[in-house]
Amino acid sequence: MVTNQDADAAAPGAGATVDPMRLASRWRSRPEWNCASAELEAEPSELNTVNSSGLFSVVSTDKLSVKYLGSHHHGHDVGVVQADRPAPTRRAVYYFEMGVRNAGYKGQTSIGFTSESFKMRRQPGWETNSCGYHGDDGHLYRGQGKGESFGPKFTSGDIIGAGINYLSQEFFFTKNGTLVGAIPKEIKGPLYPTIAVHSYGEELTVNFGKEPFCFDVEGYILEDKMRQQSVSDKLNLEPDISHWIVRSYLLHYGYQDTLNAFDMANATDRPTSRQNGNAEPPEMYGLSHRKLLRQLIMSGDIDSTFKRLREWYPQVIKDEQSVICFLLRSQRFIEYIRDSVALLAYEKPTESCLGYLMDSSQREFVADAVNAAVLSTNPTVKDPESCLYSCLERLLKQLTVCSFERRAFNNYQGDAFLLHKEVQNYERSRRS
Repeated sequence: MVTNQDADAAAPGAGATVDPMRLASRWRSRPEWNCASAELEAEPSELNTVNSSGLFSVVSTDKLSVKYLGSHHHGHDVGVVQADRPAPTRRAVYYFEMGVRNAGYKGQTSIGFTSESFKMRRQPGWETNSCGYHGDDGHLYRGQGKGESFGPKFTSGDIIGAGINYLSQEFFFTKNGTLVGAIPKEIKGPLYPTIAVHSYGEELTVNFGKEPFCFDVEGYILEDKMRQQSVSDKLNLEPDISHWIVRSYLLHYGYQDTLNAFDMANATDRPTSRQNGNAEPPEMYGLSHRKLLRQLIMSGDIDSTFKRLREWYPQVIKDEQSVICFLLRSQRFIEYIRDSVALLAYEKPTESCLGYLMDSSQREFVADAVNAAVLSTNPTVKDPESCLYSCLERLLKQLTVCSFERRAFNNYQGDAFLLHKEVQNYERSRRS
């Protein structure tokens, strides 16, 4: 272990320490790490009675069904209706269904997606920037009058669904709860859920999610994600890579007791050394000291924390105007008011506007800052900024960036990778 004098002598030169300002804001300024930052999108909820081909169809008063009027004479006599809003894009899948209440004289009903500028007297799929699955022939139309063989016909009593899989960038269609098929999504821009009637007596209802779907959408999403996961699982990785990543995380944050328990539990499968041959990894630096400092901060004993830092790593708090000193003094003040002023000002301090300061995550935030500052005093560390994150966090950051780049390539469509959301989904799947 490096002594006080050795640490001062061997510490990196001026300006070569960890940037505490970046450290202080690393979690609270990055929206991609926070599930709550995901924007909520307005969803389609009813049929649009304004932008529709009113000459050939009538929408019910509840705006959830449409019926053909009169008799059609040519291909432009279509009663087509879009949803009131485009399909939301910041998710894995969007899906809606229509029920064929009456197939009418010719059964020329259809379902699909169209652009905002779509000609409202044409079937979805007959014009560019549109796609539709048609009941009279079971064909799929995508941007031209000629269809392609796709699935079964549909008629009275059938429930037909249409969706956009943003993960695979595909349109998909269902019939009576069963997947019919999928095609590449080649249309850009906002797309509106669309249904159409085209002959006497045809009547359709629509379900935008207010009622349970006939098709198991959640199961479809899970299956698609598992399929993608299976591709990842086939990647050739060294057998101990997960062990090494977890171990480096525990080392980085000074969780010495957990590290010892982890090593004991995996005693028969110890990871091979990955850092400078058999040299000690840099995360071992000051491990026992960092463990104690974290324990002191998590227990609220800031005075003892200052005392230990002055004894072991005086350079960390040498500048009294530094962010680390500010964080520690702020935390000391929080500890003072935790059970006194807060109780006088608020009946339930933890539920007040200052509640987040009373939470253990606030202490952990300060402990992480001190931990990184101590690691940055390691004379063997060439890049102090590397002390901000563990190897695991850098991997997660890279995964997040790649996910956002992929979404940008797809016009920001699809479900973004949000760490907290993935953890919640995992815990939910375990409980179920």
